[in-house]
Amino acid sequence: MEIESFRALLTDQGRALLTELREFTQAEELALATRLRREYPAELVRAAFEQARLRQRARAKFGPDADLMYFTPDGVEQATRRSVAEWRAERFAALGVRRLADLCCGIGGDAIALARAGIAVLAVDRSALTCAVAEANAAALGLADLIEVRCADVAEIDVSGFDAVFTDPARRTERGRVFDPEGYSPPLSWAVEAARRTPFGALKVAPGIPHELVPPGAEAEWVSDHGEVKEAVLWFGTGAAEPHRATLLPGDHSLTGGRLPDPAAGPVGRYLYEPDGAVIRAHLVAEVAGRIGARLIHPMIAYLTADRLVPTPYAHAFELTDVLPYKPKALKALVRERAVGTVVIKKRGVSVVPDELRRQLRPAGPNTLTVILCRTDDGPLMMLGQPVGGWT
Repeated sequence: MEIESFRALLTDQGRALLTELREFTQAEELALATRLRREYPAELVRAAFEQARLRQRARAKFGPDADLMYFTPDGVEQATRRSVAEWRAERFAALGVRRLADLCCGIGGDAIALARAGIAVLAVDRSALTCAVAEANAAALGLADLIEVRCADVAEIDVSGFDAVFTDPARRTERGRVFDPEGYSPPLSWAVEAARRTPFGALKVAPGIPHELVPPGAEAEWVSDHGEVKEAVLWFGTGAAEPHRATLLPGDHSLTGGRLPDPAAGPVGRYLYEPDGAVIRAHLVAEVAGRIGARLIHPMIAYLTADRLVPTPYAHAFELTDVLPYKPKALKALVRERAVGTVVIKKRGVSVVPDELRRQLRPAGPNTLTVILCRTDDGPLMMLGQPVGGWT
């Protein structure tokens, strides 16, 4: 998208087009585009269709705000999900932050959440188009008074006088994802230094960052939303007593720790617990085990088991009916015998492709079954049961 085409969308004609395209479907696109080109410039129609498609994709991240906001393709993919951005903004506000520099701001997803939390934001990005989009989003959501957008290299920004710095480095290039944090743009070392120039700082990193790369004195937080790990953040200046945090959204459940030894392994009990991905990434499985009185099934596998049910938001629980050595033919016979038509397959430490196994089982019937496969010292196990849900 060219910046001139984007700015045309901010005109009365552009806004009118976007309103008309709010709920269009792919099936009607050709006929609709043909009609609209008789009423509007062809380039404007093309840009409006592109923007309308981006808005539809963005609803999953931004909810109703997406229909008022503007996006670039990279912006939709890389922007922070609204729930995650709001959680981070609440943490900054609770720390007393009132003025923050948002470096590598992208389309402004974090800046919007921060402004809504009452924080004045300097949003910086080096892309002129991205800055134009961020500025338009601030205006569209009535936050222009709290968000100043500046097109510049983040290395040129003087952050003295700010309460905090938040940096979201680019973790992708034309070749794909960057796994070495020093390959981020800007590099991890630069972003850490920037975070330490103000009383508080936060730095967004990939969830898979090795724990040994977490800088001394930083609090590392892994965030999941509806059970899916979304990001990791390195916090500075929080004075956290524990080095690791796992936050589960929605519900704002936050678990800290990172110093306990791994729990012992033992026999499979009546209940199996699958810790949330953020808990696993944060190495807080031991903290969950201690809370629910559970043990590991295998020292290297993040499945917990216990003989009684203890509610916890930090793990999904399953009541087991069968614990057997894993044998596909035996499993297929059980599925047929119990008239199972829906098979949910989970696995850790076992070389099985769930979709292929499901096809082999040929499920048919009204019932549902969860099959959990796990490596043990005595060979792979198959644990059959049903989820125990409804905890918050």
